[in-house]
Amino acid sequence: MENKNQKTMSLATKMGISLVCGLVAGFICMFLRESLNSSGNGEAWKLINNILFQDITAEGAASALGVFYIIGQLFIKSLQLVIVPMVFTSIALAIGQISDTRTLGRISFKTIGWFLLCSFFALVLACLVGIMCYNMGIFTAQVEGLSGAAGSTGANPLNVVLNVVPANITQAFGNNTAVLSIVFLAVAVGLCINTLGEEKTATLKKLIVEVNDVVVVFLNYVVTKFGPFAIFVLLTRTFASYGINYLKPALAYVVVTTILLFVFLLVGYPLVIAIGAKLNPMIFIKKITNVAVFGFSTSSSAATLPLNQKTCTEGFGVDNTIASFVLPLGMTINMNGTAIMQVIATVFIAGCAGYEVTLPQLIVVALLALIASAGTPAAPGAGAVILFTILSGVGFVNDGALLAYALILAINRPIEMLVTSLNVVGDAVTSICVAKSEGLLDETKYNA
Repeated sequence: MENKNQKTMSLATKMGISLVCGLVAGFICMFLRESLNSSGNGEAWKLINNILFQDITAEGAASALGVFYIIGQLFIKSLQLVIVPMVFTSIALAIGQISDTRTLGRISFKTIGWFLLCSFFALVLACLVGIMCYNMGIFTAQVEGLSGAAGSTGANPLNVVLNVVPANITQAFGNNTAVLSIVFLAVAVGLCINTLGEEKTATLKKLIVEVNDVVVVFLNYVVTKFGPFAIFVLLTRTFASYGINYLKPALAYVVVTTILLFVFLLVGYPLVIAIGAKLNPMIFIKKITNVAVFGFSTSSSAATLPLNQKTCTEGFGVDNTIASFVLPLGMTINMNGTAIMQVIATVFIAGCAGYEVTLPQLIVVALLALIASAGTPAAPGAGAVILFTILSGVGFVNDGALLAYALILAINRPIEMLVTSLNVVGDAVTSICVAKSEGLLDETKYNA
């Protein structure tokens, strides 16, 4: 046990070092870009960008090397490769192991309840801060030099409910963005295994267990061996790709959202742990750091799921039955950080576009953010794209709103990174609270 803890701490230390080095290198590259472009040496930066940072799939990038882009994408894709089998097998096994339907119903009720409670507090905080900034005139940026967000279309948020049940099982398994459908299929299979009994489903259950074991070994290897280096590459490229001129018009949005997300991450969640689970919040903060750093670096809840599950079971002592059910479900529907970002972004866009924001509109925005965030794919950048659904729902779609929305799309990646940290930490919080209430939390492991 001692060696395992040392290994976990070693991985967390490596990730922390990678985070710091990536941020430092990224900001150095950002200011180098500004310096070269402002001094008439734009071609020098273009050469550096083509060698290191260029998206080689973009139009006109046929001759670019994009070394950092390639490394980062290979790492992300290796994690995305097993999202669907991991979510399906872990939830199906978790439900299949709970033979008592009353116990399953109780755990499901508690899980959804904690999700909604955390989301409620997150949305109330976002609405209060958003309307305060709006009334103070902070959200009045003049957006110039951007074209409207052409091609963006709104959609009814209730489509999330409609898409829970897939019309075609092969399409559901072949699409990483249809995770909610995978959750439905996994729950259905798990319940059927319970109903049919051990004798009739022994072969199927053994197959699911073996697939899950292969996935876990593969992901542990990828995260342990390549995670820290990939974090450095991803962070450096992200910040090197942004110019200061893009950030200036949306500085108020960036600062307010960042502060709000940090407050909920470092104060809100620890309070839930202290009051809801009656556990030491400082231990929680210390052990969850590597998950938050990994989520920040990859900007993907799905990519962070394996590390989150490992941390909850081995670090916090959450029973695997609870972790295997709560975390994949939370990755799909529990998006507190996304909801906060979408509320602040909507109020910011309303301020830029000259719309009046009333209390009834703010309540509608909060409800739409809750529903839309639940349907947001657990992938980088998805939250800002889904944002247009909320704008359409409240009618913020004039030319000024489209320009401000285009600005959000252009600069939102750093915010999305912090949003992901909030999302994955929220899943861990719920798993701990549910496990504690069910007597399935090893407090000796938690306090170790």
